[in-house]
Amino acid sequence: MDIRRALSHFSENRSRPIPPRDIIIDTDPGQDDAAAILLALASPEEINVLGITAVAGNVPLPLTSKNTRIVCELAGKVDVPVYAGCASPMTRDLVTAEHVHGKTGLDGPVLPDPIMPLQDTHAVDFIIETLRSRPTGTVALCPLGPLTNIATALKRAPDIAGHVQEIVLMGGAYFEVGNITPAAEFNIYVDPEAADIVFKSGIKITVMPLDVTHKVLVTPTRIKALRDTQTKVCSAMADMVDFFERFDTDKYGSNGAPLHDPCVTAYLIQPDLFTGRHINVEIETQSDLTLGMTVADWWGVTDRAPNAMFMGDVDAQGFFDLLTERLARL
Repeated sequence: MDIRRALSHFSENRSRPIPPRDIIIDTDPGQDDAAAILLALASPEEINVLGITAVAGNVPLPLTSKNTRIVCELAGKVDVPVYAGCASPMTRDLVTAEHVHGKTGLDGPVLPDPIMPLQDTHAVDFIIETLRSRPTGTVALCPLGPLTNIATALKRAPDIAGHVQEIVLMGGAYFEVGNITPAAEFNIYVDPEAADIVFKSGIKITVMPLDVTHKVLVTPTRIKALRDTQTKVCSAMADMVDFFERFDTDKYGSNGAPLHDPCVTAYLIQPDLFTGRHINVEIETQSDLTLGMTVADWWGVTDRAPNAMFMGDVDAQGFFDLLTERLARL
């Protein structure tokens, strides 16, 4: 009888649906940020977006906070609270990327200005208050841009490090090295001091570096698959990638542009799309030559303790199948 009862309990637990993960998205839209946000908002079975915090990065803060709301309205998710955060890096002048994303950050489609308001609370305060108010280890932070908001929250309230379930971020590189300098990836380079704080925080970290994102290329075939859905969201996304892919295809000579940020949300939904190694990652903050470099001990040649799951490969077609199917839901 005890065995039957145990087997019945095991069967009930296996059939019980897994609740969605509570996350905070931290972002600097950016067309690829838009794709990441849309993918999250289209996947309520796996992801519960508690709020979205904007940070200066691809474009200045007034535009990133505006663009975040534009994307939420495009998805029809006007109830998602959006918070404006830090307008500049912790100790440096802001470097932006209009040369990639256009003057608005979302160049490509013509999208209306947002109606939904920004929340009055500062993004950093929202992050701190949310982590303190929720059960420990139940909220994941998902930064898609420079890590200024996250690091500022950790510096202001060190206790929250123990409350974070995981940080899943897009940033850094090892084999692909850099995309804004010869040695550094843009998100880390913009605020290396913030990245240094995050990687030394002791929080569980999963990294989507250029080594992965440069394998998810928005090819003409994949853009056509988006357009073939004949939905408003997929058409807007196709227009966005049509715009920014020109820069990367000219730069890399590839058959499409990398779609960086949605790797974060794709991992939350379908982690088996990605493979990597648990390694040590340090951030260069001193050298003019290699500022912002993610010094990733991929080959284990130091005795430094691993502090991040650093992804190295991805099922690119599986990623795009997931992205297209989910965005078509909106």
